Amino acid sequence: MNNIVVGTAGHIDHGKTTLVKALTGRDTDTLAEEKKRGISINLGFTYFDLPSKKRVGIVDVPGHEKFIKNMLAGACGIDIVLFVVAADEGVMPQTVEHLDILTFLNIKKGIIVLTKCDTVDEEFIELAKEDIREKVEGTFLENADMVEIDSISKRGIDTLIEKIDSMSDGLEDKNCNSPARLNIDRVFSIKGFGTVLTGTLIEGKISVDDELVIYPKNIKVKTRSIQVHGQDVEAAYTGQRTAINISNVKVEEITRGDVLASPNSLEEGMMLDVKISLANHNNITLKHWDRLRIYHGAREILCRVVPLNEEVIEGGESAYAQLRLEESIVAKKGDNFVLRNYSPLETIGGGVIIDIAHKKHKRFDENVLNSIQVKEKGDLKDILEEYLKRSLNSYPTIKEIMSYSGESEENIKIAIDKLIQENRLVVINNMYMHINQYEKLKENILKLLEGYHKKNRLKKGIIKEELRSKIENKFKSREMDMLLEILYSKKLIKVVENVVSLYGYEITLNSKQLEIKNKIQAKLKACGLNSILTINDICENNYYEEVIEFMIDETIEKLDDKHIMDKEIYENTKDDLIDYLEKNKEITLGDYRDLVNSSRKNCMIILENFDRNKITKRDDNKRTLF
Repeated sequence: MNNIVVGTAGHIDHGKTTLVKALTGRDTDTLAEEKKRGISINLGFTYFDLPSKKRVGIVDVPGHEKFIKNMLAGACGIDIVLFVVAADEGVMPQTVEHLDILTFLNIKKGIIVLTKCDTVDEEFIELAKEDIREKVEGTFLENADMVEIDSISKRGIDTLIEKIDSMSDGLEDKNCNSPARLNIDRVFSIKGFGTVLTGTLIEGKISVDDELVIYPKNIKVKTRSIQVHGQDVEAAYTGQRTAINISNVKVEEITRGDVLASPNSLEEGMMLDVKISLANHNNITLKHWDRLRIYHGAREILCRVVPLNEEVIEGGESAYAQLRLEESIVAKKGDNFVLRNYSPLETIGGGVIIDIAHKKHKRFDENVLNSIQVKEKGDLKDILEEYLKRSLNSYPTIKEIMSYSGESEENIKIAIDKLIQENRLVVINNMYMHINQYEKLKENILKLLEGYHKKNRLKKGIIKEELRSKIENKFKSREMDMLLEILYSKKLIKVVENVVSLYGYEITLNSKQLEIKNKIQAKLKACGLNSILTINDICENNYYEEVIEFMIDETIEKLDDKHIMDKEIYENTKDDLIDYLEKNKEITLGDYRDLVNSSRKNCMIILENFDRNKITKRDDNKRTLF
């Protein structure tokens, strides 16, 4: 792996910054206060080249307990930690706390560096080694190499560099195909360039001219230039310490802890479903509603803890919990975090984020716990299914799924295709719904149609728009059409023009209704064009109104809201007008009155109907074919 980040950790004044200077030739204490006090306050960054020609970025973190927050910001993204213990003091309080933090952040590789070895005798060194081995037992450093160093005389520096080089060969390759994500740990302005931010690129790739977003403020920015280890580059890759000059944002709009990431790649929330692990010392316990500080990326947020499967979480134990935050956070499944007490400030535990939660969970709820376990251990397909199950009142798009999962669009589409093949997901116009949600919609539509047919026995069905408004007003007409097409393909419903009915539904007239139908038809035929009737002219009672509704479009043409005509007479009249216009090109109202030998009022009703149906086109007092 080429992009390697090495970080220091350890108690204050144990020689971390001096060690970095011995490795790189550069001093990472750059603040005047740091020079004056002789301690690291902020994060220091530099680099050096290994014998294998691999370039290593190095993060020097502060050791003082007051600056643990800064240490946490720098520890994210470290591949190899140099765990520094001074031979003249041995293991100290921040040594233990830093070890806990590294463990909770899931750092997997490290080298124990015993510094200031020229200041003590061999017997003292051996005592320090024994103390260290005892303290790291059961941690990722239990079997780590230990190198004796003196940064002033350079004793052991070459050995340490060789061990770093050798360890770097065993690091896992980093995924540069994920959406880009960089935790911002510094932001400043350079005259003539504007806003610059720095951090370790946790995931993905950032190129010049990329359009990105600063979360959680959702500020859209564009990369103007990129530096890696002080050199201008066209792109930065996963694992590189990066400085990025961005446009469209002022320095004061960004704070440490914000995240620079690809658009639609992160989800924001006020609650986290997590698995917490507590340190097994200091008699630590966590109870319901304890107030804590969560450290994620470069951010510190106050929160309350709600244990989900335990009454009390004891030291050394792990448990599921929901963290209720006092500020919003952007995160991904699998992110690690550290927990510290609200007061006194001490590290008590950490864990892994399982999900951004959107509802408060009840404690000891088996359904909630089963869902969390699936999200914790399941593959992407199972995780997406759980997400869609909880989205029963919405229809996520691919971009919203990307924000939730943090996965690439390509990986999401592969998982979605599998869910579709397994009949666990339905797609409606690029909106996704779980099969349970689809089945509920289907059930509601069929139930509504069944009730509609019982109540309106002579109506062919319900108007599509009315159905949409009653079933799912979140759908636009296009989405409703696609859902109805699916149901039609399964022979559950049918759609004729704009009317929806059950698939096998047919209207059957009883003898009384048939008698009324014949009377209406005879009356309309007798009237012809001489007397165009309204619905009220024909209706003798409510039965007539039902039958007319049934006859419309079959044997009756509805001319407007009031007037109706025999369908056959209407079609003949329409054909006669078309023939006339094909020969004479245009016609006036007076011409048409003479043509059909009817009243001006009747002719106006018929011609306006032809206009609406785009058979004719009116221009002043003349009409032509449309």
